[in-house]
Amino acid sequence: MLARIYRPAKTAMQSGRAKAQEWLLEFEAGAVAPEALMGWQSTADTNGQVRLTFASREEAIDFARRNAIPHQVVEPREPRRVIRSYSDNFAYRRKEPWSH
Repeated sequence: MLARIYRPAKTAMQSGRAKAQEWLLEFEAGAVAPEALMGWQSTADTNGQVRLTFASREEAIDFARRNAIPHQVVEPREPRRVIRSYSDNFAYRRKEPWSH
């Protein structure tokens, strides 16, 4: 079963990046089938519930190699930052006039 090593994106609910600095190792979910009695999704593979956190990318890769876990590393995409100052709201070069 293939494991995925990645750094999660920051949560949209908060402005901080508290849990977005650690690296995660997650297994791919196995075959999912509806459970007969209640109709819930169920699987016989419990590895899909495993989620390990590491401080760095190298630690996660070393763990996977030590335990002979086939893995795939997904590099994080850095957000494009547009740095603006408050005075840009009133600049003459604005395409549209500032108003409330």
